[in-house]
Amino acid sequence: MPALTPAVCDAITYVRSLTAIRERCQQMLDLACADRLHHFAYHPEQLPAVAAYVAAVTREAYPTLEVPFHSRWRHFDVGRIDRVAQLNAHLGACSPTERARCHVDLVITSVLLDAGAGADWRYYEARSGQTYVRSEGLAVASFNAFLSGFFSSRADSPWQADARGLQNITEAALAEAFQVTSNNPLVGLSGRATLLRTLGAVVEDTPQYFRTGTAGPRLGHLFDYLSVHTCAGVLPARQIFLAVIESLAPIWPGRLSLGDVNLGDVWHHNQITGQGRTAGLVPFHKLSQWLTYSLIEPLIAAGILVTGMDELTGLAEYRNGGLLLDLGLITPKHDAVLTQIHSPDSQVIVEWRALTVALLDRVATPVRDLLGLSAQEYPLAKILEGGTWRAGRRIAREKRAAGSPPLRLVSDGTVF
Repeated sequence: MPALTPAVCDAITYVRSLTAIRERCQQMLDLACADRLHHFAYHPEQLPAVAAYVAAVTREAYPTLEVPFHSRWRHFDVGRIDRVAQLNAHLGACSPTERARCHVDLVITSVLLDAGAGADWRYYEARSGQTYVRSEGLAVASFNAFLSGFFSSRADSPWQADARGLQNITEAALAEAFQVTSNNPLVGLSGRATLLRTLGAVVEDTPQYFRTGTAGPRLGHLFDYLSVHTCAGVLPARQIFLAVIESLAPIWPGRLSLGDVNLGDVWHHNQITGQGRTAGLVPFHKLSQWLTYSLIEPLIAAGILVTGMDELTGLAEYRNGGLLLDLGLITPKHDAVLTQIHSPDSQVIVEWRALTVALLDRVATPVRDLLGLSAQEYPLAKILEGGTWRAGRRIAREKRAAGSPPLRLVSDGTVF
């Protein structure tokens, strides 16, 4: 690959930043405020009703308002089962560092398998006798796969996700682990399997992130990388995000690129302006941020103080976005928005996701006011959990029997 020019390097650095996500999504909201978007209208008068709905859902779920951070770890407890305690029991008296590595192995694989499952997929957990769907189903399925050694190449170290184990995953093996059949289809199965194999190759090829000493390459060694980059035991959340987005950049399929560098969850919109090669580009990095949120807890458990979490944005996914549509904060400008099926690169989806990110920041303030909490007491990570994601699921079930999102989406298993 030819050397990148300084202009291209600057453009890549910008679209991979948290600053760019907020700036470009705010630009989309500014267009909506001026009624210049093609597909959506913005109704700020609905903001109090959205905030009230979110606050009510939060109080119902967390009466004491002791809300945890929004992360993948919440889903491992579904059915009131402490599955992480089960994993820790298997790990036994290992060192705190090795436990943190195992937790990082688990959460990265689980997050990367967490794109929308579709309305028809189910996962039956024999040990609990319970059946789970959607994000919780994917969490339980990925947890049980991890516990069985699915992501490891070593029988003597089953509770890890190493390069060779990931590269050996086939679509058929993933289908079996996730109970996929013709009668139990999982959206984006092939894309998920490909993503895991590509992840394994990346883990092998980037030792600066995923190898420690003479130990073989595995995802859990990202903990070691982040530990080295702490300063007096403190690590800014943006540093975690940067490590995630730089180390995992090559895994994303068929996306926009600059200088042959894959940009990941970045899309084009013809009304968005910007300098040089960034013109028209709208970054979201949804799974990268979801992973960043989910890495915070193992780091804290290992004694690292994570700061600046509100630099992370709300997540541009269909529960948060569905909340805004279902409660009328944004509305479609034409019938095709709701009647047609849209791909991630469509202008409809780019507008919807950008408005979601920008409006979650606006919803946050009145939600805090209604709950009587400050921004410091109630960061965005708690608003999402309390919260907008939960409220989006609630209103979807109230409006549609299957609880599906208001828009019809095409997913390759790596976006939504």
